[in-house]
Amino acid sequence: MKLRLALIAAGAALLSACVSAPQPLQGAFSPLTPADATATDSTGSVVRWGGRIVNVEPQANRTCFEMISTRLGDSARPYWATDDTGGRFLACRTGFYDPALFEKNREVTFTGRIAGYESRRIGEYDYRFPRLDADVVYLWPVRQQVDVIERPAPWPWWGWW
Repeated sequence: MKLRLALIAAGAALLSACVSAPQPLQGAFSPLTPADATATDSTGSVVRWGGRIVNVEPQANRTCFEMISTRLGDSARPYWATDDTGGRFLACRTGFYDPALFEKNREVTFTGRIAGYESRRIGEYDYRFPRLDADVVYLWPVRQQVDVIERPAPWPWWGWW
């Protein structure tokens, strides 16, 4: 009985390890969303934000990402169950990140500190972006679309006569 309980506990621990965030994305972060940060001055807060790339801007000594935010799952991967987004944000990191790899709609998670705010236009609308000085830029693999076809069991639907 004790061995069985120990095996169940070990299995649960192994399964819970499978849903943890990758090592570079682990840590303690403020629960602020980009929309919350836009509404209040949250400069200096350490956050973990993610979403989909809208635009990548390589500059002389850094690369900035314009992102549309969503909540993160248990693994810190952006979670797109609904169209409810958490606003937009800018994330900048020293170095060159190739726009051919970091292309539009790829999922990325960042960790870093809110460094300030920047106003930009989206169409004719003036939008206030929180700007994140990113410590980590984590590009997620492309999700594969898998079609599952279910067929009924052979009997009795396929004729038993």
